Amino acid sequence: MEYELGLILSAVFGLIIGSFLNAVIYRLPRKIKLTWERSFCPSCKNQLKWYHNIPLFSYLVLRGKCGFCRKPIGWRYPFIELLNSAAYLLAFVYLGLGWQFAGHLFLASVLIVIFFIDLDFQIIPDLITLPGLLLGLAYSLTPVGIGIVPSLIGVIVGGGSLYLVAILGDWLFKKDSMGGGDIKMAAMLGAFLGWQKVVLVFMGSAVIGLVVSGLIMLFSARLRQERIIPFGPFIAAAAVVAILYGEQIIAFYVANYLTVR
Repeated sequence: MEYELGLILSAVFGLIIGSFLNAVIYRLPRKIKLTWERSFCPSCKNQLKWYHNIPLFSYLVLRGKCGFCRKPIGWRYPFIELLNSAAYLLAFVYLGLGWQFAGHLFLASVLIVIFFIDLDFQIIPDLITLPGLLLGLAYSLTPVGIGIVPSLIGVIVGGGSLYLVAILGDWLFKKDSMGGGDIKMAAMLGAFLGWQKVVLVFMGSAVIGLVVSGLIMLFSARLRQERIIPFGPFIAAAAVVAILYGEQIIAFYVANYLTVR
């Protein structure tokens, strides 16, 4: 019974936080204050009633429309709520309650916010990555953390590797090739994951970015012309892979390529 209750509470809590993430994704890049005031309709600007803002439920009852002006509400809002809820649910299933559970909840929500803000605005706000970096260092001191020294090394390797790539890219293309937000995001991930997994994130994001960018530019004339594709979503996707399967990938590599024969 306690396990089933934990599943329900994790899913519901994920929906609630997912609703807050929608507000962060909308307000932060537009420099709108993050307060506990009720959300508003992007079209008519009316503040939503509390019953208009129940995660997922209100969207379904209102059939994806504003309760005032009846203009459509984007599908992304319930999708982000469901995505965050699924992440929290999986974290509870695999980790149970504890420090590790809390750390993964934070990382999951932060990666969702970064993914969609960078996708829309090509920025990764310092207000997310810098506090996240400090929290990563603090998390390393918990009983399930990686330790402060591996965490600091992860910060240096994560941020440093992308910084070097940015310098090389600027030299090759004679323009800014990578934003500082990507570098700070990598440093934040290094604080949580350590240097081995953040190297995996670095390599994975490059592969994912190459494949996805190639496909997008192949089918999108606008992107071929603009040639601006945010890198943050690729880092976020690779980070998810590293969190879920990093231990197995590293163990496989060590067993097959680093073993002395």
